[in-house]
Amino acid sequence: MKYILASGSPRRKELLSKVVPEFDIIPAVSEENCDKDEPSEIVEELSFQKASEIFHKNLTESREGFVVIGADTVVSYNHRVLGKPSGTREAFEMVKMLQGQTHSVFTGVTLFFADNNEIKHVTFSECTKVHVAKMTDEEIQDYVDSGEPLDKAGAYGIQGLFGRYITGIDGDYYNVVGLPVARLYQELKKNELI
Repeated sequence: MKYILASGSPRRKELLSKVVPEFDIIPAVSEENCDKDEPSEIVEELSFQKASEIFHKNLTESREGFVVIGADTVVSYNHRVLGKPSGTREAFEMVKMLQGQTHSVFTGVTLFFADNNEIKHVTFSECTKVHVAKMTDEEIQDYVDSGEPLDKAGAYGIQGLFGRYITGIDGDYYNVVGLPVARLYQELKKNELI
């Protein structure tokens, strides 16, 4: 079986290597378009779009023996979905909102594959609750100035400098990083893709 990760995220690349030993990376490039409101539905829809794009665009001949994996992650707090911040000001506002609170991280994953010349897909999402310590404005600004939050949903990376402010999680740690490793492995196994 050959695997393709439809993401250029170095974090997802590292996490997928815990599930399958070898895979290619072909990042999805189409503009994301979603009309869903619920965080789980948003990440499922966006992961579907990414995996579908790469499966249909790059596998024009035999699709047998290939699995395309698409993923998307959002942070949700107080009925508000937080994607990647547009700049340092928005990053500061997001971290300020999350400090001292508990929020949810949703990652959606879609697997596209062919079985007996029939195109199939499996889509699922995982949710992890994240507890953040209280932070001073100076701590928030120092974190934003590090540049770390600018390319991450919710303006933070649990695996980086922000880890010092995480007081606990309920659920899969890797889900917060960007790929629910255990669930992905189970879904691949269940669909005889591994």
